[in-house]
Amino acid sequence: MMEINPFEALKVSFLVATLATFITLPIAIYFAWILARKNFFGKTLLSMLIFFPLVTPPLVTGYMMLDFLGRNSWIGSMLERFGVSIPFSLSGAVLASVVVGFPLLVMFIRSTFAAIDPKYEQYAMTAGHPPLKTFFKVVIPLSYPGILAGATVSFARALGEFGATIVLAGNKEGETRTISLAIYSLLDSPLGEKPASVLMLLSLGLSCLSLVLYEIFTKKFWKKIEWH
Repeated sequence: MMEINPFEALKVSFLVATLATFITLPIAIYFAWILARKNFFGKTLLSMLIFFPLVTPPLVTGYMMLDFLGRNSWIGSMLERFGVSIPFSLSGAVLASVVVGFPLLVMFIRSTFAAIDPKYEQYAMTAGHPPLKTFFKVVIPLSYPGILAGATVSFARALGEFGATIVLAGNKEGETRTISLAIYSLLDSPLGEKPASVLMLLSLGLSCLSLVLYEIFTKKFWKKIEWH
């Protein structure tokens, strides 16, 4: 049986999911706000581009990213000149989770913003607050539980990412082998069923914990909205 360290897989998974969530969150907030509050030419096209990875098989998404960032592409070759190589690296694993999880996070945060009555922002701007200050002083305090709920689901999605990761980042022990990839490798090896079952139980436990946190944050958000 191949040597697979479950703690190493857990460490890589948490690192990838944490980095992916922190990278994705501010970008998702920005685009969710645009989709929830702004009307402009090309909004439908922008929405389609954002949510495209949500309806595309992760393996296909991973292949497209590998083709786009590989050594034979102009972007990949340009990055190579600066000593940056994304495919088959930890950066590739993080990027795969970012791309796959981004539309999911935008969808959750967009729903959060849409649930907030615009009159609160109008009151703040009438009082002389500029739009940016209104956003951080009014919108974020009202919506942060919903944003945290979306971030929790996005984090859990990144923990379980498989298809795009194995294509773009590979399956390297201690570097890109996450929990999902470790389970896949164990099931494909002799006598790997038992340790794979342990990792699956661990993965299910983390998923359940994420759902509990999601419910807590969601209830807190709606209580905040109802109170206001």
